[in-house]
Amino acid sequence: MLDPRIRARLADAGAVISEQVPLSSLTTLRLGGPAEYLAECTSTDALVQVIRLLDQHEVPLLLIAGGSNLVIGDDGFKGVVVRIATGGISVSDSVVRADAGAEWDAVVAAAVAAGVGGLECLSGIPGSAGATPVQNVGAYGVEVGSLLRRVHLLDRLTGETRWVEPGALGLGYRTSVLKHSDHAVVLEIELDVRADGLSAPLGYRELSAALGAEQGERRPTAQVRDHVLALRRGKGMVLDPADPDTWSAGSFFTNPVVPEDRLPGVLEAIDSRVGPGVRIPQYPADGGTKLSAAWLIERAGFAKGFPGPDAPASLSTKHTLALTNRGSATTADLVALARQIRDRVEEVFGVRLHPEPVTVGCAI
Repeated sequence: MLDPRIRARLADAGAVISEQVPLSSLTTLRLGGPAEYLAECTSTDALVQVIRLLDQHEVPLLLIAGGSNLVIGDDGFKGVVVRIATGGISVSDSVVRADAGAEWDAVVAAAVAAGVGGLECLSGIPGSAGATPVQNVGAYGVEVGSLLRRVHLLDRLTGETRWVEPGALGLGYRTSVLKHSDHAVVLEIELDVRADGLSAPLGYRELSAALGAEQGERRPTAQVRDHVLALRRGKGMVLDPADPDTWSAGSFFTNPVVPEDRLPGVLEAIDSRVGPGVRIPQYPADGGTKLSAAWLIERAGFAKGFPGPDAPASLSTKHTLALTNRGSATTADLVALARQIRDRVEEVFGVRLHPEPVTVGCAI
């Protein structure tokens, strides 16, 4: 039970308080039990005050914005779920600024509409702007980390806010020092963009082919955005209320990076499974060689739509890297499927897949 005095102070700070809100309504997986309390903050000032107040009184809190990268347990969350509902976006010739709660694709759309380039390859990614540096979101050869100018953070240990540069964030492949840490909260982000209305150099073969362009070529941002959205829709990676293939957390597993000393054994295991001479997607990466998680999942015996149309949770029928809620799943159903896939890939290939989403009240 939340102390009535704290509840009143949360309201005074600008939060709208609700009780027993199903967290399934706030996540793209449509999973998660009830939030004991929900505090919705529509301004950055309210967000900072609410977090400071809850931390001061040691009230458990969970931060949610777009809910696209969360797997929440069936028991929900006992405490206060703080919903980041800030939404400001501004665009200049060289900088895009967005509040943490701004819908990410709306940020990209605003940049494209303003005639600036750089963000277009990140079109259609669900979730909020504030989550992008946490996850170092990336797609079609572009990562947010390569565009970040600075990030406005609330330090929960001191209660102070400050702007930090990307070098302080420990950005890596789908990770940063902010991920899996509660010490700092993203309030705003700024991104460097191109004023000439052209995309970043195309660095992803699938997108270049769809555009009929050479890799490294630059194209008008609106054209690139349209093709990225079309490619993502074809994989069920653009949210659609009518399509269960999009009721997911996006790519569920990160592409594994295999250390060089283990790579020969892994490649031998793959050869013995799929036969010699089969092209194995592999790319240089920090710490080793990156393999395709989707490719490994398929070769381990999991087809699109596994385990079948009647399952409450299944792989997307369009993309084997997305685990989906078909409408009646529980979080336990999804976790069981994720474990089955992870364990089989490790058994067959000796490669352990790691989940990309953040888990709350459950473990993969």
